[in-house]
Amino acid sequence: MYLVGEFKPGKSILWHAAASSVSIAGIQLSVADNASAVYGTARQDEKCDFVVSKLGATKAFNTTKGDWSKELLEATDNKGVDIIIDFVGAGYFQGNLNAAGRDSRIVNLGAMSGTKLDGKGVDIGAFIRKRVRFEGSTLRSRDEEYQGRLRDQLVEHALPKLKDRSFKIFIEETYDWKDIIKAHQRMESNKTKGKIICTIS
Repeated sequence: MYLVGEFKPGKSILWHAAASSVSIAGIQLSVADNASAVYGTARQDEKCDFVVSKLGATKAFNTTKGDWSKELLEATDNKGVDIIIDFVGAGYFQGNLNAAGRDSRIVNLGAMSGTKLDGKGVDIGAFIRKRVRFEGSTLRSRDEEYQGRLRDQLVEHALPKLKDRSFKIFIEETYDWKDIIKAHQRMESNKTKGKIICTIS
């Protein structure tokens, strides 16, 4: 969001998989750091409602109903957004290009829908027309200097908000570790909002 996406107050941002723990944290950071608008996507209406009512997002789009990128453009008067944080990958590649605004950044952090594009209907012209930048990132290949900067930003931006409870931690459900199968089944149901915790007694 900060180091790759170059987020600053006044920028608009879209978080995919908005009810995941990472996006829950990111949306709260975006709102707290005065984004001009914060959008999210999810695959259920209940999750979309959660993202808006509990996290303070401007609007959330159900990706299983219609064209989410078209809905986002309508919500932004066809301007698109400045930053897109994507964990989904190939399945959202074209939608991300459609939803990206001028001089925007798409930050790819995962590939839940795969890494390969089939080439059909993919229009990369937005990279030129809208001067879009696409960059992938993972901590595994980052050097200690980068990881240190990221840690420092966590300490400066997030920990104080966790301490004063202005940031919320959402725990979907807690299981005894012996019920790990139930925990996995719950996660695979794709109905969770936040973390599933397994305790060891």
